[in-house]
Amino acid sequence: MAEQKRRRLGSILRALGIINDGQLKKALAYQQEHGVKLGEALIQMQFATTVQVTQALARQFSLPFVDVAQGNIPMEVIECIPRQIVEEKQILPVKKTARSVIVAMTDPLDLATLEDLRFLLACDVDCALTTPASMQEAIAKYYNIEKSNLEDFYEQVTAADLDYTVDQVEEEDVEEEDDDAPVIRLVTLIINEALKNRASDIHIEPLANRIRVRYRIDGVCQEVDSPPKKLQGPILSRLKIMSDMNIAEKRIPQDGRIKLTLQGRGIDLRVSSLPCYHGESVVMRILDKEKALVSLDILGFHESDFERFQRIIKKPNGIFLVTGPTGSGKTTTLYAALQELNRPDVKIITAENPVEYNITGINQCQVRHDIGLNFATILKAMLRQAPNVVLVGEIRDQETAEIAIQAALTGHLVFSTLHTNDAPSSLTRIIDMNVKPFLVSSAVQAVLAQRLIRKICPHCKEQYVPDDAELISVGLNPDATRHTRIYRAVGCDQCKGVGYRGRMGVYEMLEMSPQLRELVFHQASTIKIRDEAKLSGGMATLQEDGVRKILAGTTTIDEVLRVTHAKH
Repeated sequence: MAEQKRRRLGSILRALGIINDGQLKKALAYQQEHGVKLGEALIQMQFATTVQVTQALARQFSLPFVDVAQGNIPMEVIECIPRQIVEEKQILPVKKTARSVIVAMTDPLDLATLEDLRFLLACDVDCALTTPASMQEAIAKYYNIEKSNLEDFYEQVTAADLDYTVDQVEEEDVEEEDDDAPVIRLVTLIINEALKNRASDIHIEPLANRIRVRYRIDGVCQEVDSPPKKLQGPILSRLKIMSDMNIAEKRIPQDGRIKLTLQGRGIDLRVSSLPCYHGESVVMRILDKEKALVSLDILGFHESDFERFQRIIKKPNGIFLVTGPTGSGKTTTLYAALQELNRPDVKIITAENPVEYNITGINQCQVRHDIGLNFATILKAMLRQAPNVVLVGEIRDQETAEIAIQAALTGHLVFSTLHTNDAPSSLTRIIDMNVKPFLVSSAVQAVLAQRLIRKICPHCKEQYVPDDAELISVGLNPDATRHTRIYRAVGCDQCKGVGYRGRMGVYEMLEMSPQLRELVFHQASTIKIRDEAKLSGGMATLQEDGVRKILAGTTTIDEVLRVTHAKH
């Protein structure tokens, strides 16, 4: 009899009530556009969790689901498969009988590995499914592989290992280094731990008596076990070699890039070194394409702002500015907008410094100041390429601002960023660059100011009654919120005791109206522009958007106060 047709993953998740038809349709489009599996698309769009997708896959392939990180597997079972194969194939034996072995895997279609195991073990091998995170944790648990106790590793590095740091080492000699060299394993471990902890940056800072290692997790720096001072040379040399820097030059700042494959995916690290008093400080920005290229509907927009944002970015011309400090998610927002507009009939060109993520179908240009290829030069050239949509990484001078405005006035939709504290001050900032006010009032369509706030951990959040002073501090009326559920952060194992897990945006959307254009034309103050934007444009300030997220139970009063400004 013919084998029964296997159910589709989307149908299973929909039947379980995890996703709806609209989410499935969006995920299928995302899958087609980005060339990923449907399960990965659903996870990246935050429509389903990794556990939910894996459990659905188990149903699809009629396999058992197992959380290998929980419980204890007997050592005689663990020892039936060599550690090297476990690491390489990302599998784990979970049960053994006289005639068969059951192994946990993360990919139900990895049939070649099952055949290899049957040949190696000379017995039947059956499969169970588990999540990648659970697999990593279990392998570390049973095989003592790369546990997060960095301090033990530091103590194992002896004086003999420091030969790696001799300044005369040539790069070609280092290429032949054994991957098991302690310094190489140490640097890989530091990066790996950062990925496991969802860090966006790794800071390695030499101090007087030690090296301080910090991970920026959800926008907040957290210190981890620190290496002793003796490892300063080896660590810095290894990082500079990996990022193609000059290891002999320690007097001037340097920039580089590292490309790695860790935890089964490609990772880029943007590296910066800066000479400081106790040695070179190195910062690595982790560029993880899987997490950075997200769709608009999961950025955290309020419904009203989301509708306006979608309408504005589909206008045929004008300038759309995104503003905020470094690390406030401006690039992620702009990339999400470009992906929304990225169609075969639309030509998009970007000028970026640097190009952080490559997007299929978009022409991306890299700024190179060393040969005079700056934003203004690229912008002039790209306008001769007949684009529909233009992205300029940053408007930082009069020339770039004027060319961007001329592009907007001649029928192009221009996206760019500024470094200002809020949306209204962006308009006066451009005028301060000596751009004529009538050009600014005519060309700018909208300004979006944003910050990133941490989301409260859903596993340990606790409802409480804030006192009147707390409510007033974020502009809430104590009497009007008496019966509203408000939560505070507590801390648990899931969030590493912090109380928060993940981030979302808070936004301030200023859409130009005739009244606002008039104020900008007459060079009104930022205060007048802000008041008019709230009155006629319905603009919610950063803090007011934060309050909406407090009332929705997704963040806390403390977090909104930490990130946003005092109430205007």
